[in-house]
Formats: sequence, structure tokens, C-alpha cells
Amino acid sequence: MNPPSTLSPAKAVGLQVRVAEFSASGPRTENQDATRLVTPAPALAASKGYLFGLADGVSQCADGGLAARSTLQALAMDYYATPETWGVAQALDRLLLAQNRWLLANGLLTTLSALVLRGRRFTLAHVGDCRVYRWHDGVLQRISEDHVWEQPDMQHVLKRALGLDQYVVMDYLDGELRQGERLLLISDGVWSTLNDARIRTILSEQHDLNAAVRTLVNTAHLSGSQDNASAVLIQIDQLGTDTLADTLIQLHQWPLPPSLKPGQSFEGWKIEQRLGDSRQSLLYRVSDADRQPWLLKTLPDTRHDESGAGQTLLLEEWFLRRVAGRFFPQVHPLPERQHLYYVMREYPGETLAQTFEQRGPVELARWPALARDLIGAIGLLHRRNIVHRDIKPDNVLIDDKGELRVLDFGLAFCPGLSADIKGDIPGTPSFIAPEAFDGAEPAPAFDLYAASVTLYFLLTGQYPYGEIEPFQHRRFGNPVPVSRYRPDIPEWIDAHLDQALQADPARRFETAEQWLLQLQHGELATLHTRARPLLEREPLKVWQTVALVSLVLNLLLWIALLRH
Repeated sequence: MNPPSTLSPAKAVGLQVRVAEFSASGPRTENQDATRLVTPAPALAASKGYLFGLADGVSQCADGGLAARSTLQALAMDYYATPETWGVAQALDRLLLAQNRWLLANGLLTTLSALVLRGRRFTLAHVGDCRVYRWHDGVLQRISEDHVWEQPDMQHVLKRALGLDQYVVMDYLDGELRQGERLLLISDGVWSTLNDARIRTILSEQHDLNAAVRTLVNTAHLSGSQDNASAVLIQIDQLGTDTLADTLIQLHQWPLPPSLKPGQSFEGWKIEQRLGDSRQSLLYRVSDADRQPWLLKTLPDTRHDESGAGQTLLLEEWFLRRVAGRFFPQVHPLPERQHLYYVMREYPGETLAQTFEQRGPVELARWPALARDLIGAIGLLHRRNIVHRDIKPDNVLIDDKGELRVLDFGLAFCPGLSADIKGDIPGTPSFIAPEAFDGAEPAPAFDLYAASVTLYFLLTGQYPYGEIEPFQHRRFGNPVPVSRYRPDIPEWIDAHLDQALQADPARRFETAEQWLLQLQHGELATLHTRARPLLEREPLKVWQTVALVSLVLNLLLWIALLRH
């Protein structure tokens, strides 16, 4: 028999929970149930949450206890190793699919109910016949389904479990937490003997979490349960904040830096130059002890008391740390930081906007490589579950080594971690996807559309639907073909941009990977597109030819009339 354990309230800012668990083998010689409770460090808890799991190994397989324990071990370790920007269900589903394959290959079976609590919400992943309940103000609600056969003589037989089939189908449920509520996970060794009324009575009478889980398990065995019995009980003492940005600013209550002057030293940095001074941010060029150039970004004094300003800056830094790679600026770890700012590597070079302004439209020979790099960078963002929301020539840098860097994550969005303000349409109007104006939620399609406008603009200096002014609600028909402005454009490029710029997102490229694949095929992509008439491709030459033929015919007719 395992002794009960209790975790004291999490010491993180925001969500605070208490939890107790108890498991007993009962009449059986071996306990094949397993429980797992994980409360990570505050910053990780803000993005990945707290994890609680209950698994019931199936005794008919090779080793039910091993199946249950290994699944919870993999869950606890692998979940927190997934990218912090992945959605909870997305991360759980990917790792549980892998765990299912391992169990199937080794002849192991287990049920699983796992809860992730983050901020103000919970996510349940469930398969099998453990049960999950919510208890609040004396009301007990079951939120899981038993995956067993419904025939009276087969209700003990699982029709879904980890390791049972090649493709496991998990149930996922997402919901809003309530302060003061309890979440209960119990194995079938408890609920098959105790009905919901008795479970509700025990939760109502036992205010101490340890006493409650012990009473549930012991009462089940005293009432005749012949199975292992386990219970995990979680109490929500305090709800968390709505977004990761809120949590970050509470974890780091830093003041703004003072006004910094060239030549001044500040927290180990030498201030070289004040580069940018806008209403939104301040940007300084600084150097480290090795005289390497960096950029320090902070807020102007005018935004010191602005609600959400500090959160946005820290969330921007957090996103950049999570997308580290060749297409994005490197962020300094700043172990001694005492003020509200972050520092990223400075890359000498030009933005695409600067290049266009100085040298005009991009050369056709350079365009495909530029398109591949830009779409590839966006694909990396989307695989990390981040939408940039401000892709445009000003925010794409080509450094002095020819490497592309996507800049400015001030408007970046991560589902489940960022606030989505209804009615807010962030970005530069001419680059905003048409569906965003109609209230669509931020999605990867936003970035793919903005990238297509960027690539169109670099070839033409024009916008496919005309320039859109702020607060203007543009009506989108058909994009102007890029060949209208660049008659020298290859047909396959014209076709690619025409598809990428469609007002209906269902008619565009669905993912960055799909678009990249089409780009790599180059001219072969024309096999899948309609061949444009010669009049559309070369209107001037066609009409010149028509005029010449008409002139010749008229001349011949005039000569014939003279002879008669």
C-alpha cells in the first residue's frame, strides 16, 4: 500500500493547486495502477502547466504495471520536452501516439487519464475506463467516457486503450477552471464499487485532501472491490492569469531602464547609439565585453504605466527564445538583468524594404531563393505554433552574409498563450489577410498571405489589391496578376503568386511546406495550372501583330483595286 502524498500550493505566481494521491493493491498481490504528479518551475508551468496522471495497467497483458508506470514516466518527461509554444492537446497527442506504438510492439496495455492545468484552463487526455470528475459546491460532474463494450456481460472489456490498436484515438476535453473546485481521477477499482452518490458524499464530508483520497480507496475495498484502487484529487486554490504575458510580467517586476546615453555603461553593456525612438519602443545599439554588437530593446517612459506594454515586450523576447535558429535573431540570456528590456544580436545588412527603395524591384534570378527562405522561416514559426502577424519587407532582413532574418515579434501570437482581443486587427493593412478583416482568429494563413504580398511587392512595387489604408475595409475580388507589372515574369511564378494571393484562404496554399514543395518544382508547377492565352501574356505584341497584318491586307487590297 502506497502512503498518501500531498503537494503544497504551487509557489508560482498565478495558478495555485493542492493535490493528494493514494493507491492500494487491495486483495491482489500486485498493484498495476500508477499515478504521477508534476509541478514544474513557475516559468515552465506558465507555458506547459501542471500535469497529473492516472494509469491502470491491463492485467491480461504481459505486464500491466509496467505499461502503466512507463506511460506516466514517458508522459511526465516527454511532455515537458515538447516545444513550449505547442498547444497542450497537440503535445500530448504526439507523444501518446509514440507511446502507443511502443506498448503495442511490446504487448503491453494500459488505460490513461491525464489532466494538464494551465492558467485558468484544463485539458483532459483520456482513453480507457478510469474516470475523471469535477466537484464544485456539492455538485459532482463526470467529464470522461468509459471506453468499454456496452453489452451487460462485456462491460469489463476495453474497446479503447493504449497499446490495443495501431492507431489510438484519445478523447480530449478543454475547459475553464473554477476557483475552489476539485478535480478527481479514479481507477475502475473505485468507481465500479462506489456509485456517483457515494463519491459525492465522501468529497463533501472530507475537507482534507489526504483523508478524501484515502477514504475513497479504502471504502471501495471495504465495499467489495477486488481490483487495485487509486485516486488523485486536485483542489484549485487560486486561478492563474489569462495569458503567459501576464505571468511573465508578474514573475519579473522590473523597472524600465533610465534614459541611456552613448558611452554609458549599463548592466555590463556599453551604450553605443540610440537607433530607434518610437511610441512603441526604444532601440539602442550596445556592445558586450568582447565589443560584439547587440541591440537592446525596451519601452519609452510614456508606456511605463500602460497596461500590457511590459507583458508584450517580455512575450516578444520569450517567442524569440523559442524559435532560435538561422532565420531569427539570437537573444542574449541576460543572467544579471535587473530592468525591463531584452538584448538580441545585431546583424549588419538591409531590410527588404531598404533594398527595394535603393535598388528597385528584385532580380528574377534572385526571387526563387528569397521566396524559399522566407516561406521556410515562416514554416519554422508555424511548427512551433507561432503566428508572426506582421510579415512585410520592413521586417525581413538580409544580413551581410546573405542570410534571411525575420524581425519584430511584437505582434506575434501563440494560441493558448497570447490574448486574442476581439475586433483587434494587428499588422500593416496592405499585408493583412482578407479573412482577418472579417474577424477570423489568428492562423498560419495570415503569415502565408503576408509573405505572398511581400514577394509580390518586391517584384512590382505594387499591391495585388491596391494599397489599403488604416481603418479601410477593402473589398477583395481577384488579385492583379504580377505579369501586369512585370511582363518578363515566368509563368510559373505568376501562377504561384496568383494562388497564394487568393482572397479565399481555401484556395491558397494550406501550409508553408506545401508552398515550398510547389516552389521546388518550379516550372513543373505549370502542369497543374491553366495555360494563359497569348493575348494575356503578351498583349502588346499581339496587337502589334494584328495591326501589321491588317495593314498588309489593306495594302494588298488597294493594289488589287488599282490594277482593275
